[in-house]
Amino acid sequence: MSEATFPIAQAPDAWKLPYRGKVAMACLIIAESAIFTIFVVAYLYYAGRSLSGPTPREVLETPIFYTICLLSSSLTIHFAEKFLVRGGRGVFLGLWFLTILLGGLFLFGTGWEWHRLIYEHGLTISTNLFGTTYYSLVGLHAFHVTVGLIMLSIVFLFGLAGRVGSEQSARVEVLSMYWHFVDAVWVVVFTVVYILGR
Repeated sequence: MSEATFPIAQAPDAWKLPYRGKVAMACLIIAESAIFTIFVVAYLYYAGRSLSGPTPREVLETPIFYTICLLSSSLTIHFAEKFLVRGGRGVFLGLWFLTILLGGLFLFGTGWEWHRLIYEHGLTISTNLFGTTYYSLVGLHAFHVTVGLIMLSIVFLFGLAGRVGSEQSARVEVLSMYWHFVDAVWVVVFTVVYILGR
């Protein structure tokens, strides 16, 4: 009697630890999300409770153009990252620079709005509850955009020097995660401040 033979099941691929940069960025994003949540809740809680003006309805203008700029930068950084993986360094640098430009335009728009609110309407962080919560929430986001732009600019300069190639794509992806987070947070801030809060 011949022995029955059964194929031995192939061992599944060994599980690999995720890239530590992605894990660290995911942890940072979770922590920052908690901070933004506190500021959003505070803004919603105090909306309409100011005893003196100006009120959001009187002074806020919806920054549609600058919002489009920031949200478009998520597309440019996504495609820049994809081109870097494929070895298209020139296209990567062009799209990366466009991302910086779009983020810079958004930051300019925030600064312009603050200038208008302060000098035309007299709204400062100490004017009323609206001013306090508005500048705190929008300012926190602007700070994160500024940090992101600094990091993007550093990568761009290294790229111009020929120091960024496909072998750095994992690190670029980590920075891309941060920028997508900044854009996603703006969707929440925009909705809360310019739609629900008015």
